[in-house]
Amino acid sequence: MKFVDEAYITVHAGKGGDGCLSFRREKYIQFGGPDGGDGGDGGSVFLEVDPRLNTLVDFRYKRIFKAVSGDAGAGRQRIGKSAEDLIIKVPKGTLVFVKGTDELLGDLIKVGDRLLVAQGGFHGLGNTRFKSSVNRSPRKTTPGSLGEVRDLRLELKLLADVGLVGFPNSGKSTLISRVSAARPKVADYPFTTLSPNLGVVSLNPEQSFVMADIPGIIEGASSGAGLGLQFLKHLERTRIFLHLIDISGTDPEREPVRDFQTIQAELEQYGEKVSKQQRWVVLNKVDLVDNAVLKPFEDRLRGAGWGGKIYRTSGVTGKGCQELMYDVYNWLTEQEQSRA
Repeated sequence: MKFVDEAYITVHAGKGGDGCLSFRREKYIQFGGPDGGDGGDGGSVFLEVDPRLNTLVDFRYKRIFKAVSGDAGAGRQRIGKSAEDLIIKVPKGTLVFVKGTDELLGDLIKVGDRLLVAQGGFHGLGNTRFKSSVNRSPRKTTPGSLGEVRDLRLELKLLADVGLVGFPNSGKSTLISRVSAARPKVADYPFTTLSPNLGVVSLNPEQSFVMADIPGIIEGASSGAGLGLQFLKHLERTRIFLHLIDISGTDPEREPVRDFQTIQAELEQYGEKVSKQQRWVVLNKVDLVDNAVLKPFEDRLRGAGWGGKIYRTSGVTGKGCQELMYDVYNWLTEQEQSRA
């Protein structure tokens, strides 16, 4: 399925049913008085999280949603039937904005979250409502009010515990396919991954977390270069980043320390929320290099200002992956316990 993380839709709430103008007319009762009933309320429009969805692609094919109007009132004080609300299913992590003003209406982050985006019209009043001591036969009614109409922008930001970042072809897709059931496209050229991939890392039946493979970041990504801005936003909701560096030296145009500094600069320029997140460096593709070069390279990273954790992995052979995943899980658990 194609991954789509932004969509535009128009929602129409239903109109309220009109009130009824009616008088009681029965044999032997010449002036029975008013008996017009109220109309029914129009249907409202809600957005609701559906755990089975993970993309906004459906909204590329259907963009206009209309709730049903309420029924009109009838004689004998019969009230019109109110319309059912229209429920539109969206994936977890959907932000809802008013198109044009970018006013944030809501952030749907949990299964079952529901957001009212268009209020249904109020029912009209029948002439029975206007009977009084001075007006025994009112001919006044009110129409049902119109439902709200709104143009909305939906934006999906992935909800993941761990985000994989790094230059294209640094081995992110191979790593996530090694440690989870995710099976992204993997090939030996840049930009193989053109959309984020989610994988559940399950250490055992009771220990798991969600990992996101974010497409490769290049220099200038924070300003929109490449696919940058489309995917950097997905990092805002991750709790920890694993910054993968291709240590193999198989690409003559890549210099690992410079790559590290470039990614670090892009995260800082994108915003403080991302740049201040917990981040660990992962030297990937260690199966392609001699162990003797790893320690000097780590020293160079330290010299370039990196003071955090450094891991060594190979997504192909699995070397170092289990240790890394357990350390990530333990860190996530400690963070949850500290917030409790």
